[in-house]
Amino acid sequence: MRMILVGPPGAGKGTQAKRITERLNIPQISTGDMFRAAVEDGTEMGLKAKEYMDKGALIPDEVVIGVVKERLEKPDCIGGFILDGFPRTLDQARALDSLLKDMGEGIDHVVVIDVPDDDLVRRLSGRRTCRSCGYMYHVEFNPPKKPGICDKCGGELYQRDDDKEETIRNRLKTYHAQTEPIIDFYSKKGLVRKIDGTGSMKEVEEEIKREIGA
Repeated sequence: MRMILVGPPGAGKGTQAKRITERLNIPQISTGDMFRAAVEDGTEMGLKAKEYMDKGALIPDEVVIGVVKERLEKPDCIGGFILDGFPRTLDQARALDSLLKDMGEGIDHVVVIDVPDDDLVRRLSGRRTCRSCGYMYHVEFNPPKKPGICDKCGGELYQRDDDKEETIRNRLKTYHAQTEPIIDFYSKKGLVRKIDGTGSMKEVEEEIKREIGA
């Protein structure tokens, strides 16, 4: 099974990806992991990507697609894969389509975990992190015994900058702008499976299983 997993920050995408990979015994392929592996292995595309990464420059789509191609040609992808964080743009989606066609393959499902922005803000902005040990709490779902104090080490709990509401809403705005054209692209192909991500982790997992038939 060949899947693309799409979801905004805080939607639980990482948890669901892990459960799918364990159940179907297929690799979860994230953009970051792909680039790190390609650079470490010293592949042709990995070395090209490193040139841009060392400069702090944006990696061109042709190099990104080249790294993806190298990864999808590895033996562990024969039975399928989950792409996480790719494609990020409409051009990348079209290029992936062309690449898979050349390989005699295609995407089976594009699973979109859908959660309202206000729910995501509540999930993410409630996180608190211990300055001393790094343990994470949530003011609503996993609160410490004493407000502002870590149960484990007694350290001070604080809200990271990327967990503040303004930052979260900006991230969500970027997410919608990037992914809506991609979702529309795959919707026209009849591949999109929209999942209600507001339920429990188990409920979301069961809905995904029903939608993809596995």
